[in-house]
Amino acid sequence: LNGSVSFNYDKVKIFVFDAGKVIVAISIVLWVLSSYGPGENFRNASNQLDSLEGDQPEMALHYSAEKLKYSYAGITGRAMEPLIEPLGFDWKIGIALITSFAAREVFVGTMSTIYSVGVDNEDIATVKEKMRAEKNPETGLPRYDLATGWSLMLFYAFAMQCMSTMAVVKRETGSWKWPIFQFAFMGFLAYISSFLIYRILS
Repeated sequence: LNGSVSFNYDKVKIFVFDAGKVIVAISIVLWVLSSYGPGENFRNASNQLDSLEGDQPEMALHYSAEKLKYSYAGITGRAMEPLIEPLGFDWKIGIALITSFAAREVFVGTMSTIYSVGVDNEDIATVKEKMRAEKNPETGLPRYDLATGWSLMLFYAFAMQCMSTMAVVKRETGSWKWPIFQFAFMGFLAYISSFLIYRILS
């Protein structure tokens, strides 16, 4: 029993001090991308958010969404929109794809922030309602339809959207070669799968 406990302790220690360093580093990068941005729009949203007083959750969420939109993560999401548009995704999903690299469940929180709502059970329903009501400005059809939903599910089924997994692979192989290969290959597989299902169902 003592040997088993010691073995488990050693494995946990290795993960925390080796893989954990990679996780912390990537978390910091994601935090910087979503917390900072260039330009007047970002500064205005940030200043308005900092100046709020008292219980003003709706305004705070609104300015949080504006701040995220004009952050480096938001700029990256809009820049990658032409690449992900064939999958049925827009710049908002693009931002969520970036932030959810920390953990897949972050996708819901990011979309909640973008749509200026909270993340409790009632507000998650509000996210669904707002996404269901949004229209594609080019076609006038729903922005998030069945094809987009299936495309998104397949993307997350195949994509290696998990920095913890990459950190563990790097720790076990002692090299960045395999985690980078896995990320690229599974990302390609996710893209092709999402593209095909979106075209079939559209």
